[in-house]
Amino acid sequence: MGAIEQKDVVFEVNYEDRIPNNINLSEDKQLQRALEAWQPNYLDWWRDMGPEGFQEADVYLRTAVGVDPDGWAVFDHVKMPDYRWGILLAPKEEGRTIPCGKHKGEPAWQEVPGEYRALLRRLIVVQADTEPASVEQQRYLGKTAPSQYDMRNLFQVNVEEGRHLWAMVYLLVKYFGRDGREEAQMLLERRSADEDKPRILGAFNEETPDWLSFFMFTYFTDRDGKMQLAALAQSGFDPLSRSCRFMLMEEAHHLFVGETGVGRTIEATCAAMNKAGITDPYDIEAIRKLGVVDLPTLQKKANFHMSVTRDLFGSEISTNGANAFTAGLKGRYEETKLEDDHQLHDDTYPVMQVEDGTLVINEVPALSAINSRLLDDYIADCQGGINRWNKIIEKAGIDFTLQQPHKGFNRKIGEFGEYHITPEGELVSETQWQQNKDNWLPSAADYEFIHQLMQPCAEAGQYASWIAPPRVGINQQPGDFEYVKLG
Repeated sequence: MGAIEQKDVVFEVNYEDRIPNNINLSEDKQLQRALEAWQPNYLDWWRDMGPEGFQEADVYLRTAVGVDPDGWAVFDHVKMPDYRWGILLAPKEEGRTIPCGKHKGEPAWQEVPGEYRALLRRLIVVQADTEPASVEQQRYLGKTAPSQYDMRNLFQVNVEEGRHLWAMVYLLVKYFGRDGREEAQMLLERRSADEDKPRILGAFNEETPDWLSFFMFTYFTDRDGKMQLAALAQSGFDPLSRSCRFMLMEEAHHLFVGETGVGRTIEATCAAMNKAGITDPYDIEAIRKLGVVDLPTLQKKANFHMSVTRDLFGSEISTNGANAFTAGLKGRYEETKLEDDHQLHDDTYPVMQVEDGTLVINEVPALSAINSRLLDDYIADCQGGINRWNKIIEKAGIDFTLQQPHKGFNRKIGEFGEYHITPEGELVSETQWQQNKDNWLPSAADYEFIHQLMQPCAEAGQYASWIAPPRVGINQQPGDFEYVKLG
């Protein structure tokens, strides 16, 4: 049993129970039996759809032993099927009130409000469905890992996505009765990209065919997860808020993996170009012969992942978004820091739309534009890492700048779903799009090149040619540390 002390209160994680938890699970026998009945099905799913070929490997993983950011985890080599998944909630805030919507200021709900039962269940199910989906998308990547360090990071992300699934299943099973138990089982039956039972959101049915895709996914798509979890952490339904607040602590590592993974890829590219005396970043054939990823291809990969992820925010103008906010089930990003009435009865928000073949900005009711605002917050949040990537390129003396494409680029959902818009924000015809899309998005030839680069490098302390070593090891481990014992 691990314990973290905070403000004279001890929040213990019980690792003696079959299901680790800090919710006194053993005192709720009905819930305990239901989750213990679900657990074998979860483990079957993990063995079937988790990391292919590495179920018996000893992986240097962190396991949460508390729910306070200071000193909350321990590290040790663990076989992934033996990882102690369970239910961890952030500490309860005594006296917490609903921060937004028509119930603003009322005591936060400890039970599901009957009038919002269906809407709340849908919010939880959609969030829950993304967690196993990403594990399924990434299940083959271990076989082409560029280093043990990166392989370990992949597996850490995977087991934490599994624990986030547990967090959502706990809410479904405890608070939604038979409906919740059925939803929990369906989460294990859907499969990423399955024709008959696909995952709910489109981006989670896309392939993650290579490590560059994985790094882009963990930077851009997991950042959508961060934004959605941050909005759900504002929920007036307190158990959901507490679940998401702890999940955000783990989500930070996923973003770190993505940002540093892309950054190290850029670093290797710039170093190889400088060593070979190549100054033109568009001399793609010569750069690729060095065994690294050229910067224009990195830009195209980023364009793809950013645009696909933006669709996850849904339609910019959304009745569902307005209803969830008004009900107090989901807030905005950093809701409590915003300076308005948190109800938005008379407020407006600027939304970009297409009118008569032209991009315009219209003021629309702020309630209807909840999704649009969250998307804008997401785009702003993405820029920090992109700026840091550009500093690596600038420091290497190479004339190239990575940029975010226009928010309407390559969109399939929302205000821009019916239009073709270039990364620069120009509306073009279907013919123009088809003629130029390989300049903006990865082509078949680009994917083939990246695929050829993905040769495994499994010896401790060694790295593939296309990626630089990290500056610091996990938990301050030395450069030749054996993160994954493959024997």
